[in-house]
Amino acid sequence: MCNSIGTGLKEDNNLDNMRKVLSLSYYDMPSHMRSCLSYLSMFPEDFEIKIDRLIWLWIAEGFIQPSEQEKSLFETGESYINELINRSMIQSAEYDEYFDQVVSCRVHDMVLDLICSLSSEENCVTVWKGEGQPSSVSEKVRRLSIQNGTDGHGKPEATIMSMERVRSVIVFPYARDHVPTLQNLSVLCVLDLEGRILSQGNSLKYLGNLLHLRYLGLSHTYVDQLPEEIGNLQSLQILNVDHTKISIWPSTIVLLTHLMRLHLSVYETTPPKGIRSLTSLEVLHGLWVNDDSTDTIEELGHLTELKSLKISIRFKFREWNDGLEKSLVDSLNKLHKVRDLDLVSYGCCLLDGWVAPRHLRTLHLKGCRFSMLPAWMSPSFLPDLVFLKIEARRLQQEDLEILGRLPALCYLGLKVDHEDLGIYRRFTVAACSFPCLLNCYLSGFGEHVVFEQGAMPRLTALKLELSVQEAREFNSGFDLGIGNLVSLQIVVVWLQLGGASAQEADEARAAVRQAVEAHPNHPELHIFVRVVALLIPSFLSYVSPFFEP
Repeated sequence: MCNSIGTGLKEDNNLDNMRKVLSLSYYDMPSHMRSCLSYLSMFPEDFEIKIDRLIWLWIAEGFIQPSEQEKSLFETGESYINELINRSMIQSAEYDEYFDQVVSCRVHDMVLDLICSLSSEENCVTVWKGEGQPSSVSEKVRRLSIQNGTDGHGKPEATIMSMERVRSVIVFPYARDHVPTLQNLSVLCVLDLEGRILSQGNSLKYLGNLLHLRYLGLSHTYVDQLPEEIGNLQSLQILNVDHTKISIWPSTIVLLTHLMRLHLSVYETTPPKGIRSLTSLEVLHGLWVNDDSTDTIEELGHLTELKSLKISIRFKFREWNDGLEKSLVDSLNKLHKVRDLDLVSYGCCLLDGWVAPRHLRTLHLKGCRFSMLPAWMSPSFLPDLVFLKIEARRLQQEDLEILGRLPALCYLGLKVDHEDLGIYRRFTVAACSFPCLLNCYLSGFGEHVVFEQGAMPRLTALKLELSVQEAREFNSGFDLGIGNLVSLQIVVVWLQLGGASAQEADEARAAVRQAVEAHPNHPELHIFVRVVALLIPSFLSYVSPFFEP
């Protein structure tokens, strides 16, 4: 069996019956689904394919048909993924339990053999492995997958007879220095160079000439700039330049009015003025703004098609900026289609005037806070909320009960500033609350949080921030009710030293360890001790090497 299965359907006549069986499944699919599956032959054997990347490639190739149910193209692509998995044509490689969706997939070797064979016969995909000859010897290459490369074999155009009609090029990390010259690819629609150490002068020199380009993937390529000619790419829909060294954006990027996805670098790069013209954007990740970017924040409110937004804000000296804060709230209130919002502020920022969209799925706020839990944060208003990480200056017991009724919530990160307000009270997580919660992080409650029997029935990971004094009370028989969390597998405790001595810290750690070891599941325990730098009025802290599983 090992010697006969999956060794190549085309060459081995003994596997004709196997191919017929697989072909039945292939030809049973609609034509657009067959195109999507065949496209997977662009990826190497056993390659873990990120779903997000794959769907956007399908969109750029024109494989995804508009849905009659008012779904976006990306959402329709997600349904294609689910159907291929249900038909066992692709396999789930990584699964996100929070969002109940597949993050990456693989193609079984036998299925890959089939689609590679069919793609070769129909001249859809040509695989080049740097061995002097491609997988297909057709004179006209349409889609080129450069999967490997060996020094001395040159570039693909040196061995492939014609590159004039190449529509798609994906170059994988092992194919070093084998990117075809862009000057020869005048009808190119897809160029994906993700994961390569890219030479700026060598590979992007003629980028502005690719007038038909729809997809440009430069993630993890470490390019340091984009040419001003990128404004010529009026058909561009996807631009992915995260994890690059780009620090200055070409002003012409605002001319790309068909952009649907813009993933910027993790470096602090401020986009040029005029982003309001990018009205087709559905995904905008990596946007950085500062005190001088009020205009950029105001323009953000014009991108009303946004569904996913990740933005970081820096305030000078971490001080309030009322003008920027007001512009931010006003713009967010105009983005009614946002499902995923990730907002990080390096300074104080209040969002009390913001009302979230009803279909919000994830909300991640850091450095941005509410004075109290907003009235709209309720089960009836946010039935789809899965991920919630927020900060509030004040929280009441009834607020915790409201959060506990959110029907889909799987992750909760809740930080409260009761200490600043001088509020100290005990909170109770009631029975049957948080029915779907898998991961919980609680910080700054001032007094203990107690878990009743039946609370958080699916919780597997719990993270708590406690003062040394609180933790030492475990020795006095104090019980948080951790034993009532029946699914608990991991406990992480951050101990705030304050003015405690090293001996008191050791006693606190021992008390926490004893309390967790008493849990019937014997969960994995991690303890950290945090020392806040008292002389520096900032978020600086030192984490001591107290780490124990």
